[in-house]
Amino acid sequence: MDIKKNPLKTYLISLLIFLAICAGYYFLSLTNTDGHYIYVIDDAYIHLAMAKNFAMHDVWGVTKYKFSSSSSSPLFTFLIAVLIRIFGNDDLIPLYFNFVFSGGIIFILNKFYSKIFSSDLKVISAVVFTVLFVTLHLQVLTGMEHVFQVFVFALNVFCFYHFNKSKSATYGFFATLLFLGLIRFESMFYFVCLGFLFFLVKNCKYGTAVLFLGFLPIAVFCVFNHSQSGYWFPNSVVVKGTAVHFDENFFKELIKIVDYKLISSNSLYKIGLFPVLISGWFIFKDRRKSFDELLKQNFMLIVLSCTFILHCLFAETKSMFRYEAYILTGFSMAIFERISRDFVFSDFLTLKKVLITGFLLVNFVLMCYKTFISHKMLAFGNKNIYEQQFQSARFLHTYYNDAKVVANDIGAVTYFTDIHLLDIVGLGSSETIPFNGNEVTFDSRFKNFLTEYTAAQKFDVAIVYDHWFNGQIPDTWQKAAELTISDNVNVAGSTVSVYSLDGGDLHTLKTNIRNFRWNKNVQVQMK
Repeated sequence: MDIKKNPLKTYLISLLIFLAICAGYYFLSLTNTDGHYIYVIDDAYIHLAMAKNFAMHDVWGVTKYKFSSSSSSPLFTFLIAVLIRIFGNDDLIPLYFNFVFSGGIIFILNKFYSKIFSSDLKVISAVVFTVLFVTLHLQVLTGMEHVFQVFVFALNVFCFYHFNKSKSATYGFFATLLFLGLIRFESMFYFVCLGFLFFLVKNCKYGTAVLFLGFLPIAVFCVFNHSQSGYWFPNSVVVKGTAVHFDENFFKELIKIVDYKLISSNSLYKIGLFPVLISGWFIFKDRRKSFDELLKQNFMLIVLSCTFILHCLFAETKSMFRYEAYILTGFSMAIFERISRDFVFSDFLTLKKVLITGFLLVNFVLMCYKTFISHKMLAFGNKNIYEQQFQSARFLHTYYNDAKVVANDIGAVTYFTDIHLLDIVGLGSSETIPFNGNEVTFDSRFKNFLTEYTAAQKFDVAIVYDHWFNGQIPDTWQKAAELTISDNVNVAGSTVSVYSLDGGDLHTLKTNIRNFRWNKNVQVQMK
């Protein structure tokens, strides 16, 4: 097989195509947000708030007043804090960070595909397909940790395919495992599957090293987190993760989880079913080989398929294609590698290959579908955040900058202000986690807690989605206004309500709402 002699050309072309896509959406977003770039998801500002507080106040928390384990990516948040400490508090730092690492991702993909394809066109096509299939442009512009995760994961997969060829690749493979778990805790699924497969092929040394290096940093962080909050994992993992109770209902729970999160989940079919089916096709094709040989020939495909299934069962798969981006990057690399090893293009036009050809075509259709959904998110999502969360933050900064505030979307309102926070979801306030954990809905206990807690702590204002309360809004809260946006594609509700809490000055709150210069697209309805 011919190896690319000069991969610089394919890298620059792939990078320019990708940057052109990102630049187009970046400048489009500025037309909707009065010239200042706003992230397409409020969670980006959670990382920024924590990074700001850690860099400027030495507090690992979403506010500067107390510890809160609000970041689902401790390493990413820490790195943003370091950059804020060096360059100052700039809300575009995560965007610059993502652009740098997206260039790194394309470099890794280009280098990987250049070793398995002999044509410039094939290399560029494979790179562009991969970045669009994982919606990398969307991940960059969200300002979240997923670009960093994809970079480290792609580097890990690259090193895996080369670690028997060079010591640097072997060291790189194991070194990246140290970072993956602290970038996203879902990497634990990958460690388990990877270690298990190494044990199956009787490589106990590598299996043990994978589990040790993968879980050691996570264990250290969990001990620290538990000492501060009483929970082993960050609040987002506790609230959103799938809980399994090892009691007499264990098997019933497990069946319910498999049905709800796997069999009946639309996300499974939209996101990863067909990469898994392609992997299954290759494994079936090798069925006549010995068990050890079958595992070795399809090692990474099996690992990724098992990782994806565990991810679907016990983690999130539904928001902007971001949670599974790392797995799909690995799938793209592993599938292209296997295709280049066994086939030429003309093979896929034969009747014998109709099934695998169909699976590949469906993946192309899914790439087009995800590109279309990403377009909607990037065309309107920034506008939604700007008109709802950013305007709420501006209002609080103007009139209630250091007040005690109840909120549900906590990113922008904590990053752009110095409020004291009670987060009803639990990401920023451990006090509410028992009322909002896995498969728990708000009930009268939550209403009683809010009534007593906000009164005792003298909270001033609430800016919340009414429908999230499941009818459990305290009777002592007095609604001042409703703020409504249009063309909502991205936020949890088109309307947020503003409340005066526990006998506070309702008249002053209403006056402040009337006097504030809201964005022209925010419809303000006084109550």
